[in-house]
Amino acid sequence: MRVGEIKGILESMGKRPTKRLGQNFLLDDSVIERAVRLAELGPSDTVLEIGPGLGNLTEELLRTKARVVAVEQDEGFVTFLRKRFGDRVELIHADAVQAFLPRFNKVVSNLPYQISSPIIFKLLDIGFDVAILMLQREFAERMVARPGTSDYGRLTVGVYYKADCEIVLNVPRSSFWPQPKVDSCVVRLASRPPPFKVVDEAAFREVTKAVFSHRRKKISNSLLVDPAVASLMTERTRKSVADLPYASRRPEELTPEQIGELANAVVGLTASSS
Repeated sequence: MRVGEIKGILESMGKRPTKRLGQNFLLDDSVIERAVRLAELGPSDTVLEIGPGLGNLTEELLRTKARVVAVEQDEGFVTFLRKRFGDRVELIHADAVQAFLPRFNKVVSNLPYQISSPIIFKLLDIGFDVAILMLQREFAERMVARPGTSDYGRLTVGVYYKADCEIVLNVPRSSFWPQPKVDSCVVRLASRPPPFKVVDEAAFREVTKAVFSHRRKKISNSLLVDPAVASLMTERTRKSVADLPYASRRPEELTPEQIGELANAVVGLTASSS
């Protein structure tokens, strides 16, 4: 779909692209086609699309014969999509971050940038086989960052624990209208069993969040000042934090496996005091 067509449709709806909802429309059909091919969809699949907008990606998804579930927050687009696709698409009018998502096994989406982080964590918690996602390039690079780099953080560790992740396609900002201020990437996520064991996933998430929320501090100090982790400890266990693994190091120096070891030690410390 070309810019003129998009503008014409939006004008007929009395709409303008909404920056708050990340409404940037992909103009390059070849990117859409490649993203769908990467998902390897077939009639036995249920594919989730978040933020379908005017439905260009949706149309390509339907060609695969997969069952398509689309979640759209904008009421005007929901009305347009219902007219365009009828009952060929299971359309949900909701905020995907807040909504209950029906069952699916694959995801193909051009994600609104402002919800990328909560949606990624939500999808990882729900589980899927494969996800092909268009994301802001900077965000995508954080997903695949290596320890010791400035991009390495909570997102990297959370993704690594649940899935294999790779950047498969760079998409310049000129491929969108309105043109965003940043370039994009297509990322492929493939779920797999965690490569290391944690005794309490909730504690692992809290410890990871805590240390990277205070990434300039040493691990021991981060755990003591972060409310979510500090609240797990008694006065006696707080005095033992300095004895935890890697307590004197900073979070970007630790591999995901080492952060898992640290989280297990925090759980063990808490259990020993009860």
